[in-house]
Amino acid sequence: MIKLAIVGRPNVGKSTLFNRLAGKKLAIVDDTPGVTRDRREAAGRLGDLDFTLIDTAGFENIKDASLESRMREQTEIAIREADVILFLVDARAGVLPLDEAFAALLRRAHKPVVLIANKAEGRQGSAGANEAFALGLGTPIPLSAEHGEGFSDLFAAIAVHAAVPGEEEDEAAKPKRPIHIAIVGRPNAGKSTLVNALIGEDRLLVGPEAGITRDSISIDWSWNDKKYRLIDTAGMRKKAKVQAKLERLSVGETLHAIRFADVCVLVMDARDAFEKQDLTIADLVIREGRSLIFVLAKWDQIEDSRAHFEEMKLVARESLPQARGRRW
Repeated sequence: MIKLAIVGRPNVGKSTLFNRLAGKKLAIVDDTPGVTRDRREAAGRLGDLDFTLIDTAGFENIKDASLESRMREQTEIAIREADVILFLVDARAGVLPLDEAFAALLRRAHKPVVLIANKAEGRQGSAGANEAFALGLGTPIPLSAEHGEGFSDLFAAIAVHAAVPGEEEDEAAKPKRPIHIAIVGRPNAGKSTLVNALIGEDRLLVGPEAGITRDSISIDWSWNDKKYRLIDTAGMRKKAKVQAKLERLSVGETLHAIRFADVCVLVMDARDAFEKQDLTIADLVIREGRSLIFVLAKWDQIEDSRAHFEEMKLVARESLPQARGRRW
């Protein structure tokens, strides 16, 4: 099965196309540029073609210590992992200097590129679609990811690089469903750092900034010959503080991850664990009937670790009486 990376500058419709090809609303879509930060994967299908999709952050031509630079690194990793690149430009805005810089990067990658002029519905998009010829990446495909237009041409372009379509997978050869583990907690508790430590690579963006993770990111992981799916989620603040639309969407993604998980790992900063919001999240997981594991992150910043651990166990027992009978 081939792997397709959806790339482009911010706000050209990458996540909209990702959701359309995945057949469900997996990635958060909003008019605000830079909503997607981590790369995320999902199974996709178009006609009788099956493939793996990678949604990426909007490309910024920056190389420094900033969050935008780390997002660019995630996009470059996706390009290296992919078999085919779906490069989106905004047909209504036309080709911008950042598109040209990205096109130069893709030419150096020596990977098959399908050039897509998205938002091409109506007369406004035709001029911008024609401009895309200048990028030197072949004939652009006029498309509207939002309205589902132009997908027959996209199918033909992908099929050239795909394996033989229509092959049925042997039922006995299908892998068993992995155990789904949702990593939850307040913002900046160390959730993404924990996932990176488990899988042994810098797969997710981390940093001192709170709220880096917005989408729920699923990562397949194997341990002792067992299959797991780790779902890194956005931090959940107190409901009264959640006002911005993007944050409400992120919280909705987290709640969905909890409901469909087998196990939830509640990550807390060891210095202020079991605060009211931690207890609210724990209660939600328990009421959903999910297994719950407490993780005290940033443990290296605790001086008397033995005494602090005993204190935390006592606080957990007293604060969560509804979890009695569970192993502490």
